[in-house]
Amino acid sequence: MSQVYSKEERRSRIRGIIGAASGNLVEWFDFYIYAVFAMYFTKAMTPSDMNSTTQDIYVWGVFAASFFMRPLGSWIFGRIADKHGRKKSMIISICLMAFSSFLFAALPTYQQAGLIAPLLLLLVRLLQGLSVGGEYGAVATYMSELGLKGQRGFFASFQYVTLSGGQLLASLLSVIILFFLTEQQLYDGGWRIPFVIGGAAAILSLLARSRLEETLSEEDSERKESGSLIELLRKHWASFLLVVGYTAAGSLSFYVITVYSKTYMSHLEIDNKVAGFIMTFSLLIFMLAQPLFGALSDRIGRRMSMLIFSSAMAIFIYPVMVIGMRHYSQEPVMIAVLLIFLMMILSFYTSISGLIKAEMFPPHVRALGVGFSYAVANAMFGGSAPSVALQFKAAGIENSFFIYVIIMLVICFFCSWKLPAEPEYLKHDH
Repeated sequence: MSQVYSKEERRSRIRGIIGAASGNLVEWFDFYIYAVFAMYFTKAMTPSDMNSTTQDIYVWGVFAASFFMRPLGSWIFGRIADKHGRKKSMIISICLMAFSSFLFAALPTYQQAGLIAPLLLLLVRLLQGLSVGGEYGAVATYMSELGLKGQRGFFASFQYVTLSGGQLLASLLSVIILFFLTEQQLYDGGWRIPFVIGGAAAILSLLARSRLEETLSEEDSERKESGSLIELLRKHWASFLLVVGYTAAGSLSFYVITVYSKTYMSHLEIDNKVAGFIMTFSLLIFMLAQPLFGALSDRIGRRMSMLIFSSAMAIFIYPVMVIGMRHYSQEPVMIAVLLIFLMMILSFYTSISGLIKAEMFPPHVRALGVGFSYAVANAMFGGSAPSVALQFKAAGIENSFFIYVIIMLVICFFCSWKLPAEPEYLKHDH
């Protein structure tokens, strides 16, 4: 039975979603600046006597390491969100991201500080991982709780609109900066500029978050087991494992298509500027598609969306990445078409990614359940994707990496069969 909302309540909920989403946009923009500009600070932060593949493996290894901070961040911020409120958790996480972005801009190079430089690179990146670990669960929970009943898929999709929008802005920033600076100037220190911009944007986003209304009820916040990891794993372990199962393949696919593909294009000797344009345009289409796929999930159901994603991606990712992109490596338009095709399949998952997790847990452990399960899956499979792919490449079997992705998608398919149509407690959720 659909719920009737007053005009004021409807406007209030939409304002809340916009406020949470805007902060999410900045948070992920800051996080993805690393991935977009990694090629420019790799040599500055690593020993010059390393070969280029080893340098890449270290820098992308640091990228992967930040994901191992996400479970800790999701536990800390998830507990804050379930015990003290979603709003407080989101404000603290954006402050931490601003601080770490400014630190990143001030990092010394290897030439200036020796081995301390790559160590500091790791430490600052771990702070960013801690922040994002807390961000995802609180925002996904907040947006699912504000979403209008019968349209939750549509409204929840704006989490990935802003997440992919953060990637898009980071990619767009690289295109803009290359109009004003040469690649050599970026290698010589211009790579610090995006991190300054990211830190400043995070401070500005605090304004939007400071005006959010709280969705956690006093009754849920005062429960003894609110935000308890023991409660989550003891009573909701089946939901936790299920979410980890399908998030692993979803996150792995996401990072292969939206992050590693740019490195993959460089292996195909596609010019960096051209690759930047391809990724920026593809991410724009991907971002705009999220509400459409979210609305579709409201009609066909979350489980069907997940089954389509996992089966179609398992069928097409190998031929597109290994055969198609290599065949059309000299045709940028076709490369963009192939990437967008994979992104549309991915959208069956990303548009409802936060929602299908939030719908698996009751309110008093919802932010923790969403964030912690997502963080564990990302640490093990998502953030490691570029680094693992490079290890396959170093071993001379780069194409076999996509077999690994397919195996994870098959696991995701079987996990998706287990998804309930609608959890019992959600039917009574306001």
